[in-house]
Amino acid sequence: MPQIDLIAQTKVPRGLRPRLRKALGRLMQELGYGEHALTVVLTGDAEIRALKKQHWGEDAPTDVLSFPTFEPGDPFVPPHLGDIIISLDTAARQAREQGHGLEDEVLILAAHSLWHLLGHDHTTETEWAGFHRVQAQILEL
Repeated sequence: MPQIDLIAQTKVPRGLRPRLRKALGRLMQELGYGEHALTVVLTGDAEIRALKKQHWGEDAPTDVLSFPTFEPGDPFVPPHLGDIIISLDTAARQAREQGHGLEDEVLILAAHSLWHLLGHDHTTETEWAGFHRVQAQILEL
């Protein structure tokens, strides 16, 4: 089973941590990364905004950031795939807008970010298909 370290920098609703750990771990296994690890940080808009400004030069909050530990195409995939940073503030707004719960939105964002950690991007419609697939897949786990 993958190792998923969860760090909460904000209040996390009851039940979110175990569901996230279980679903993300199962998704990693199904994608062939069951022996790997990653870190998920659950934070708020202020913290994610500061990270986005520091690393991308953009002064605005976002829903999720991905910090991979290796470059796509590198033949060596390290044991720790990287860090996923999720703003629960933005996730809650998006969940309301999409008409589903916060837990589902966090799972969608975690799957999206994991796909980035595995070297994928979404600059074309074809590339977006992979993101949509893993985002739907995690909700079934």
